[in-house]
Amino acid sequence: MMTDIQVLKRKSVEYRQKILKYIVNAKAGHTGGSLSCIDILNVLYNHTLQVSPDTFQSPDRDRYIQSKGHTVEALFVVLADQGFFPESDLETLCQYQSHYIGHPTRKVAGVEQNTGGLGHGLSLSVGTALAAKMDEKAYRVFTLLGDGELPEGSNWEAALSAAHYKLDNLCAIIDKNSLQISGSTSDVMNTDPLDKKFEAFGWEVRHVDGHDLEQLKNTFDQVPFQSGKPSLVIAHTVKGKGVSYMENQLKWHHGVPDQEQYSNAVEELKLALEALSA
Repeated sequence: MMTDIQVLKRKSVEYRQKILKYIVNAKAGHTGGSLSCIDILNVLYNHTLQVSPDTFQSPDRDRYIQSKGHTVEALFVVLADQGFFPESDLETLCQYQSHYIGHPTRKVAGVEQNTGGLGHGLSLSVGTALAAKMDEKAYRVFTLLGDGELPEGSNWEAALSAAHYKLDNLCAIIDKNSLQISGSTSDVMNTDPLDKKFEAFGWEVRHVDGHDLEQLKNTFDQVPFQSGKPSLVIAHTVKGKGVSYMENQLKWHHGVPDQEQYSNAVEELKLALEALSA
């Protein structure tokens, strides 16, 4: 799948508009983290992953598992754009009896695994990648983790297992925006240097600007980075990216804009789209 970089740039802005729209409508959501990871999801679904509504039941499809499940708004708007369900479904986000709740659930079309319990996604992904090896399938497994969930010990058990079983069909991506619900990741529980730690566990590691779509495309195109090793992409991102007053601000971890703040964000993103058309 090849997608023009200008198309991807427009999609990133449009996805940000939709994330804010549905969070404001629901009066709930994880705004900052959804905005920080949306460029990653954009490239994965519009360039990298071999999966679609038509192939989702195929045993040969690529798998995407969102370990940082609290930023489900980003995943939902991308899945809707891919045609897994009508976008109008998102008008029920976080409402009574809606399947579109605050974390991914397999009741939503296109979602591979229920996630949101931090530290679970990498373990699920290791099992899925190992199954592919055992079944002699060529599909790949991509998973997105938040840097704030890395202190969970299950991540490191999974990292050991992935290297032990030589899962070069597995790519983990860390959305490294350096903020979590209660403070900076370095203050709450410092896990740096992540590259050295994962390399010591037997992974091949790359760093990337998590908002540079060209870099993301090129990096994902290189997976696996080394035969016989799982791949890790450390994506350096900005919490709240794309809305100036939200960027690097802790309160927007799960803050919901009021009407004035939402109007200001809408105007900023409108100008960003216009700049792309100039």
